[in-house]
Amino acid sequence: MINLNRRRFVQVAGAAATLPLIGRKAFSADAPLKIGYIYVGPINDGGWNTAHEAARQQMLKALGDKVTSVYVENVPEGPDSERVLRDLANQGCGLIFATSFGYMDSLMKVAKQFPNIKFEMCTGFKKAPNVANYNIRFHEGRSVIGTIAGHLSKTGVGGYLATFPVPEVVSGINSFQLAAQAVNPKFRTKVIWINTWFDPAKEADAARALIDQGCDVLTQHTDSPAAVQVCETKGVPTFGQGADQSKFAPTMCKTSTEDQWGPFYTQSAQAVLDGTWKNDDEYWGMKEGAIQMAPITNVPDDVKAAGEKIIAGWKDGSYNVYAGPIKDQSGAIKVPAGKVMSYDEILGLNWLVDGVDGKMS
Repeated sequence: MINLNRRRFVQVAGAAATLPLIGRKAFSADAPLKIGYIYVGPINDGGWNTAHEAARQQMLKALGDKVTSVYVENVPEGPDSERVLRDLANQGCGLIFATSFGYMDSLMKVAKQFPNIKFEMCTGFKKAPNVANYNIRFHEGRSVIGTIAGHLSKTGVGGYLATFPVPEVVSGINSFQLAAQAVNPKFRTKVIWINTWFDPAKEADAARALIDQGCDVLTQHTDSPAAVQVCETKGVPTFGQGADQSKFAPTMCKTSTEDQWGPFYTQSAQAVLDGTWKNDDEYWGMKEGAIQMAPITNVPDDVKAAGEKIIAGWKDGSYNVYAGPIKDQSGAIKVPAGKVMSYDEILGLNWLVDGVDGKMS
């Protein structure tokens, strides 16, 4: 069985009750809305959790004294996440954001016990009257990276440092390969799965292994900057994930995907304040500004232009990396010519495209 992890406790005033207050009123009209966040790693990881924490701060600035907020970092999935989510509910949070896929089952249990509290599950898919899911179209950014990688690679072999074989990661691998392949039809992507989101030592070792296997460009779906730091020392072009990681690899980091959660967090909190919150799922992309690219640097002008063309295409609807024909690793046509994968299909991806060297594990 795959351990679906994703992405300790900040001191807050007041002791949490030991039992869930089923049916309690989440917040009163004359008090600010208290909002809780749970993070799988440290807020200074330089990637995924840093982006979520920056967005929490943006939400607080935007809504002022109408809200207060607490967060819990370094929370592993499983029983501990269920305890933390319940603690946040007992502390009086009226809205709780769980920012990692592996929190989903724990969140569903706690949400059932606190029907008057709103829960938002990042990258999740399960629903309840008081549970909604939200996500960013990460694959859009991966296609920009793949395009640049396809231009920069001299060997036609790229490396992808992957975490868990969940759709969020699989779609990123496929998007990277398809975009690079559009530049160089012979391009191949080697994948190493490390089964963790945040383990700098493990990430660094895997990056070195990919480079030793002949990859002359490398990207990753992990939360620390360890891989880009290795690439900087090895002189291998690389790309940051979740936040601008160029400061960790000022020469070799060519651009980074930047997750912009702030507008969504502000919108969702305002909806709770207004009494208009709905359990609708939200999936934002480049068009909405939810995923952006850090400046493309240290590449030839034509390569920069190629990357910027992909960004513009996503924004105006003229480009989609999942337009057919697309084959899987066996050579079978999964998306015929003239067809485009729907976002629901991308959310359920459990196969790798032709050109990827690696298995779903």
